[in-house]
This record gives sequence, C-alpha cells and structure tokens, in this order.
Amino acid sequence: MTRNEGTIDRVLRIVLGLVLLSLVFYGPQTPWGWIGLVPLITGLAGWCPLYRLLGISTCPMKRS
Repeated sequence: MTRNEGTIDRVLRIVLGLVLLSLVFYGPQTPWGWIGLVPLITGLAGWCPLYRLLGISTCPMKRS
C-alpha cells in the first residue's frame, strides 16, 4: 500500500469523516453518520482503494 493521497486531500477526508460521525451523536442523530468512518479511515491511512482502482494519486511523491 503506497500512499495515494496528498496532505490537503487527507485533511479534508478527516474533517469530513469527523463531521459525518458527529451526526450519529449530535444533531439529527442519524445512523447514516457511520458512513463517516470511510473517509476518516482512508484519510488517516493516506491510501484510498478507489483511487488505486482508478489510477488517481494526489500525493506529491513520485512513483518508483
């Protein structure tokens, strides 16, 4: 698993994941907020399986 997410992409994913997860505990308290785990985990890992399938990389590191 090589990183395929850049810094800005990772930060946005983590923030989005936390916002969605907050919907489980605050606000409308909907179970749909658990979807926030997906962007949170991919943001923390720095690797997105969908990016891998599509051949996308926002990471500034050069591929070897």
